[in-house]
Amino acid sequence: MAAVLTCTCLPITAKADSSKVVTLGANLTEEQKNSMYKYFGTTADAVDTIEVTNADERKYMEGIASEAQIGTRTYSCSYVEPTTSGGIQVKVGNLTFVTSSMIASTLLTSGVENCNVVAASPIEVSGTGALTGIMMAYEKASGNTLSEEQKAAATEELVTTGELADSLGQKDATDLMNEVKQEVIKEGLTDEGEIQDAINDAAKTYNITLTEEQMSKINSLMQNIAQYDYDVKSLQKTLENLEGKASEGGFFSNLWTSIKNVFTGGGDDSDGGIINDTNDDILGADAIIDSTLEAIDNDSEEEGGFWDKVVGFFKGIFGGSDEDADDEETTDEEDADKEDEEDPENPDGTDSDDADLNDGTDTDGTNPDGSADDTADGTDVSSTSDGSGMDAEGESDIVPADAGNSNSTSDAGAADSVSGTDTAQ
Repeated sequence: MAAVLTCTCLPITAKADSSKVVTLGANLTEEQKNSMYKYFGTTADAVDTIEVTNADERKYMEGIASEAQIGTRTYSCSYVEPTTSGGIQVKVGNLTFVTSSMIASTLLTSGVENCNVVAASPIEVSGTGALTGIMMAYEKASGNTLSEEQKAAATEELVTTGELADSLGQKDATDLMNEVKQEVIKEGLTDEGEIQDAINDAAKTYNITLTEEQMSKINSLMQNIAQYDYDVKSLQKTLENLEGKASEGGFFSNLWTSIKNVFTGGGDDSDGGIINDTNDDILGADAIIDSTLEAIDNDSEEEGGFWDKVVGFFKGIFGGSDEDADDEETTDEEDADKEDEEDPENPDGTDSDDADLNDGTDTDGTNPDGSADDTADGTDVSSTSDGSGMDAEGESDIVPADAGNSNSTSDAGAADSVSGTDTAQ
């Protein structure tokens, strides 16, 4: 009742949509481009569109990635929606190597604080070039220009994390990098020795063994990242998204925010926005789908929905919860039984044995991020079945072992087959 009365005082306003931008790989056919609009759940008339070329990718990847990783063709696409809160949420489709967590983490490094992102391709590609298009889309959609140096650092982080994933697996590589980066930024670490200690501590936490070369690359990257200023709260929010933790704020804070959003048209930007509009069927039944929202959704299901907590709260105030009522009824019955039954050894009714009814067992409530596994043999991102370092589409992207002829691959949507002998992203 108090909530309803309070809400009547709130003004009802309309919330304008943020600018949204789609990027399309320059080497896609017209049919493939149209299929990507359908996958994103939008149309060319409803959004701004940028065509991303291999030259755009080279601007940030040359000198950081190998020629095989850079390639000569661009197929990766993205859909970007800047937000005002909620951190960074990412969904990927048909990207076999780059995960949603990798993109979210590296976007933080580029200087992005809050946005929803969908990165995908009509055919299976590794997605190592997707970050370039996403950063271009974010700048156009938000009107903010990201630091060129930070964008280069983000690309370096994505490549370094990808190389680590070859030997450690995608999840361990991402967790390790996030742990070290968080420590470096929060504590303001710049000294090589201090950063090395942070790397060693993170490796110990995740029970990971790193080679000297791997530690050297991570240290060099973190020294680069340490040069820039980051919003620690935004960093923490996105890392919580990746870990599936509940959002910060007490019950009344969350209740007030939710009530206000209902009547003002506001909402929690962490709900994913455009991510919820995608049509996964467009990419085919076997498409690899991965989202940072999965961990949060799973966590919310375990803890109970928001309105379940609201109902429980008011029931507790006005009538007590069902559990309390059941407990009281059970206690009354047990007391009655005890009065009727007298212990022959203790006629005064006392109990000689005490039992602890609560074993204190707890669960951590965490969930795996659902990211796709690495290639089984741990080969480099650029390797393929023919050992040429080039995939079937002419991209430097990982193609499944059962992809068939090494010189042709059909797309997973309703798109033309693509063939070639050169490489791309």
